Amino acid sequence: MMEQRNWRLGSLVFSSSLLCISLLLLCFSVSAAQGYKNYTVGESLGWYDTLQKPTVNYQKWAADKDFSLGDFLIFNTDSNHSIVQTYNFTTYKRCDYNDAQDNDTIEWSAADPSSTSPQPVTVAVPLVKQGMNYFFSGDYDGEQCKFGQHFKINVTYGQGLPPSLKSPSEDAPAPANPDSGDEESAPDTTVPSNFNNPKESSDDDKVESGSVSLSVFPKLFRREMNGLLLLLGVSLLFLIV
Repeated sequence: MMEQRNWRLGSLVFSSSLLCISLLLLCFSVSAAQGYKNYTVGESLGWYDTLQKPTVNYQKWAADKDFSLGDFLIFNTDSNHSIVQTYNFTTYKRCDYNDAQDNDTIEWSAADPSSTSPQPVTVAVPLVKQGMNYFFSGDYDGEQCKFGQHFKINVTYGQGLPPSLKSPSEDAPAPANPDSGDEESAPDTTVPSNFNNPKESSDDDKVESGSVSLSVFPKLFRREMNGLLLLLGVSLLFLIV
């Protein structure tokens, strides 16, 4: 009787261990299923300088967010404000991209300062390079930039780029230490030509607005739940025996 009791106790411990391992695997899979995110720059304030929106503080807006490859920044602005992205700290510091290199600076939206009736503009900018990314408006000789229309973010690898954002040249160099925040380094960049807006395509590159991409859950849950049920079945078998 004592031997049978010890056997059942051992089986119970073994079953509990299997259950814990299964739950850990399930939690890991759910974590890995987190989708790419859209971040609306400035939220409801949009993308403007402090002369037009005195309360904007884009660096403060970015401070509590984690940016990764494949995420998008959504800029809501007008045709009197430009959107410039650069990997060159000097260009960013000067608020001037006139002398920037083609491979380290992109003007996503040009402005027409002479326009008397600015039109609404919405631009989706994908994050395709690890390391420091800098954004500013370069109009009015950098005046908008100097009046608060600028910010910098550190982009981590995360899940890597989804297929829809990968360029033919995936060997384009990145910073030697992308997490170090080395503001003086300016890696080369190759920008794919097919990403004007976030895409909703396959489960693997689904983009969800600031949240977990739920569309990939069924596939992962089916796989992990099958494994979990198998392990639970083995555990119950030990208990019955």
